Amino acid sequence: MRKVWAVMLAVALAGVALAQGVQEAIAASGQAAIKAAIREVAPAVVKVEATRKVSTWWDQFFQDPFLRRFFGEPDTTQTSLGSGFVVEYAGRKYILTNYHVVENATSIVVTAQSGESWTAQVIGTDELLDLAVLAVDGIDLPAAPLGDSSALEIGDWVIAIGNPLGFSHTVTLGIVSALNRDVPKPDGSGYYRRMIQTDAAINPGNSGGPLVNAYGEVVGMNTIIARQTSSGIAVEGINFAVPINEIKLALTQIVEKGRVTRAWLGVYLQDVIPGMERQLGVREGALVTEVVANSPAAKAGIKSGDVIIAVDGERIKDSNDLQMAIMYRRPGERVSLTLVRDKRTMTVGVVLEERPAESAMAPSPSQGVVKFGLTVQDLTAELRSRYGITQSAGVVVVAVESGSRAYWGGVQVGDLIVEVNRQSVASTSDWNRIVSQLSEQDEVLLTVIRSGRTRFILLP
Repeated sequence: MRKVWAVMLAVALAGVALAQGVQEAIAASGQAAIKAAIREVAPAVVKVEATRKVSTWWDQFFQDPFLRRFFGEPDTTQTSLGSGFVVEYAGRKYILTNYHVVENATSIVVTAQSGESWTAQVIGTDELLDLAVLAVDGIDLPAAPLGDSSALEIGDWVIAIGNPLGFSHTVTLGIVSALNRDVPKPDGSGYYRRMIQTDAAINPGNSGGPLVNAYGEVVGMNTIIARQTSSGIAVEGINFAVPINEIKLALTQIVEKGRVTRAWLGVYLQDVIPGMERQLGVREGALVTEVVANSPAAKAGIKSGDVIIAVDGERIKDSNDLQMAIMYRRPGERVSLTLVRDKRTMTVGVVLEERPAESAMAPSPSQGVVKFGLTVQDLTAELRSRYGITQSAGVVVVAVESGSRAYWGGVQVGDLIVEVNRQSVASTSDWNRIVSQLSEQDEVLLTVIRSGRTRFILLP
């Protein structure tokens, strides 16, 4: 019996040792892959320093030649720091970085890991992707391999390489936290679309650096860091990168034409979600929520409620598919859209036009007076899509001041306010009229709709 127990114990110990060995092998292989990926891309990463002239009232004072001779030239320049990486296109090497790093620069210097520096020139930019393409004469750095960002999955390992806070060639590791995020631009001029969200640490100075997969391929360009929520709460581990597949498409146009032109359909969209198929007659596609007046879609007769399911016969699964199928075509090109309207399938021909600037397309919603720590706006197609609002009347909460009555009452960004003290609120004009009669100390009962459900919130 003792022999049997001895054998069983030996087998168990061997199993434990084997399991530990497998785990160690997996860990070792993971570390080896990460190190190999860093070795593959790091030599292509550069520091980007852009100098720009800053206009101040002091410049006007120094317009007098006598004062310039007496005091000397005023120092009104500013230097921004970012990252970039070398790519190769059509046999020539270029450096990619963020547009905001080199915007309005009077001089640009790129520096390799070895310390060698070159002067760079901007050959083209794309504000929509926050992309700038730089040309550098005589640069002899290796080009970074470019991967396929459409192959990314949530949970994939990713590596950020750059110069955060001026610390050259810093490497951080994380995972893909989410895909296809629409993120507001810091200056409020629109949105970065279809962004990769990662928890790989990114700090000022990382902008323009590569986001690398475990195979040593660049899958994105690090762009922005989420520092705080709309209510002022600090956040960590939420960072965003532009997908490399879109950068590839833009790079081709910038090198060949110096700018990026995009085609435009002129619709606001949302995805078809489970449960809608009974009303729409289709399980997937890009659901048109609103058609822009005088746009190509309007001229072709496309209507709100149409579901676009194919472009030139190519299947469209969601709104992202439709945007990618349209935006990099040539303005003036004619496309055939297959759509479902009132559960009937039909085909519509559309002549695409050049996409206007995002600032020109963005609606200018009316903003209500700030009250109780709440900032509200009128409903727009963009706000409906962003917060999943189906109602046609009310005001949308776009900001909640930290520590305010609304904050402690539990009001959230994206809530649709439809009543104040049981008085109907259909627009900001109603909101302004009602709240102007209330003091900051008055008790307030809000009727809000959140995630399709009505709730009452008391502001004590």
